[in-house]
Amino acid sequence: MKNKIILFTFLTSLIFGCSKNNFNNLNIGLQTWSFRTMEDQSPLAILDYIKQTGIKNVELMGNHAEPYAGAPESPLNDRSAMRLLYKQYRGEKLTEEEKIKAQEFSEKRKIHEQEVAEWRKNVDMNKFKELRSLYNKAGINIFAFKPRVFEIENTDDDIRYGMRAAKALGASHITLEHPENDEHTQRLAKIAKEEDIIVGYHGHEQQTPTLWDTALDQSEFNKMNLDFGHYVAGDNNNVVEFVKEKSDQIISMHLKDRKKGINGGDNLPWGEGDTPIVDLVKLINSEGYSFPLTIELEYNIPEGSNAIEEIKKCVEYIYNSLAENN
Repeated sequence: MKNKIILFTFLTSLIFGCSKNNFNNLNIGLQTWSFRTMEDQSPLAILDYIKQTGIKNVELMGNHAEPYAGAPESPLNDRSAMRLLYKQYRGEKLTEEEKIKAQEFSEKRKIHEQEVAEWRKNVDMNKFKELRSLYNKAGINIFAFKPRVFEIENTDDDIRYGMRAAKALGASHITLEHPENDEHTQRLAKIAKEEDIIVGYHGHEQQTPTLWDTALDQSEFNKMNLDFGHYVAGDNNNVVEFVKEKSDQIISMHLKDRKKGINGGDNLPWGEGDTPIVDLVKLINSEGYSFPLTIELEYNIPEGSNAIEEIKKCVEYIYNSLAENN
């Protein structure tokens, strides 16, 4: 009976859009990279997709916000380019034709980045505030922002732009891939302190229990954007205990279901991989950790489905995990 009540509560929240997408102490989030397979990548289309999932907390990609503020059109809006980019990201072997297309895409991306760099110099932050208002009217909170401006080669002005845009969107922190460069994490922390915003460092299979130590020691403005699925694929041990140990340093985390690296590292529908999602959800709920548990959809979408429907399945998996605890 308890399981049925919990499932009913979950379905009701999806249908009627409750003000907080949580259960007890759980804060469910969504990374908008999850929508990369959807046809329309424009900011308003992304907002509509989010509404359909019922999720109320979002980590927004740069290309899902910047066009609203007038940025030059991104090659990332090309669906075929996105598929190719994701194939490269997964380390899959490319055909000769795909290699040529990848090179063309890379060149287009460099040109686009130069155009955007010029646009940033005079960007109107009020447009980001306007987009934030549209999200807030839908009951959705943007908790993090991830534009491509925080790399080693970016200028301080680029970095400040990204942080200020994040604040205009209402985000508490920005996210980026861990640069594995101590000078750069120190640089980001210094600017973040001046701009009064947190930096969350993401990771892939290179994540280890000590990956973030230097950055965390450098500044209270450096935090962890732990990717739990990638952490498992990195063949780390005691993965749930690691979350408990580092909970006060985690600003947000990504969740997916991956096989361990020794088992192939595949990204699979939730419940089919080696990632102990159920144990993690129980821990976060019981301990009352406030950081968002962010769904990042990365497994291959089954024929006849789409990203929106698969994200709903992920949310249901989380709620069923809680049901097992009652």
